[in-house]
Amino acid sequence: MKYLGIDYGSKRVGLAVSDERASIAFPLEVVVTHAALSRIKEIVAEKRIGAIVMGDTRGSGGVGNEVTGEAEHFADDLEREVGLPVSRAVELWSSIEASRYAGKGNEHRDESAAAIILQRFLEMHGPEKK
Repeated sequence: MKYLGIDYGSKRVGLAVSDERASIAFPLEVVVTHAALSRIKEIVAEKRIGAIVMGDTRGSGGVGNEVTGEAEHFADDLEREVGLPVSRAVELWSSIEASRYAGKGNEHRDESAAAIILQRFLEMHGPEKK
């Protein structure tokens, strides 16, 4: 089963997909937040996505921030529109980790952060762990 990973931001949403075996995540694309729902619906159909994983925007200790409420609303809308449950995964430091592997001038890659979020989830909850 393929997974879709999401790194939600108030301006941009990074997207990543897994392979069919749900063993590795690949960066896919970045979309502007206001167009993300419709694009995600297309991707789910095109790539036959079976599950969605979205980064939890809360900081360490579970404390929300300025985007947490907006992200939760987005996840609720996404579940309703796409018809798939949206699992939450630890997002802490994913953007910083993604920037470590980026080339000069590409340090802020939301799709890479989405892949890191998804990869963490797959390693913890993937089919081989069940």
